[in-house]
Amino acid sequence: MRKFGCLILIVAALAGCARVAESRLNPFNWFGRDDAEVTVARVEVIEDPRPLVAEVSGVSIDRVPGGAILRAVGLPPTQGYFAGALVAQSAGPGILSYTFRAIPPDEAQRVSTVPSRELVVALFLSDQTLAGVRQIQVVGASNARAVRR
Repeated sequence: MRKFGCLILIVAALAGCARVAESRLNPFNWFGRDDAEVTVARVEVIEDPRPLVAEVSGVSIDRVPGGAILRAVGLPPTQGYFAGALVAQSAGPGILSYTFRAIPPDEAQRVSTVPSRELVVALFLSDQTLAGVRQIQVVGASNARAVRR
């Protein structure tokens, strides 16, 4: 009987909140009503400040469940480049195009050997993204490499 009495008290309190339109206890009043607003759509193009890697030395595609992994190897001019990424750019129909970008070091670095300068980046591409794509290209400052189906 005690549980039944508590249940009736809670239902009565909630019913009272629903009827009082301006009550702060009514959860439907917590955010107010929606109003139409006039806004001007502004498209801002933010360019990536990272420079292109000097040379793209290799591109490969590895099939995985649900898509593929695009792997690119870049060769910057000196050691110390970091935060490499493949940045999408517009291309023709059936072509995916990416620029290979990386942040240069703050101070002058040694040139050293090719393996010590290599940057490897990867990007997952879903099956939906790959639908209808015949070519994927990765662009560097001095060259571009592509893989085709």
